[in-house]
Amino acid sequence: MIFAGVKILPIYINNYQIQDAIESEARFAIGNRLTQKDIHDNVWKKVNEIGIPVDENGLKITANPGAVQISLDYSVPVDLLVYKFILDFHDHADNRSI
Repeated sequence: MIFAGVKILPIYINNYQIQDAIESEARFAIGNRLTQKDIHDNVWKKVNEIGIPVDENGLKITANPGAVQISLDYSVPVDLLVYKFILDFHDHADNRSI
């Protein structure tokens, strides 16, 4: 159990970090007057900083006047020596009010 936790827990921590980062980026993008390219560059920088294994096609950004949507889809292979599987993540954030 400890071995599995050591292998899997960092993947979920990284996912939490990137989810938090894209939520912050979506929330403040309009107030900071960021363009779609600026948002993409900021998110892509954070993805590389954290080490998320995603290609350019996995990151989708829609920025309209007054609305920003960011989605990030990626998969992480996990090797537990006796069992291999893939964790799929589909992170999404927007700046809609509640």
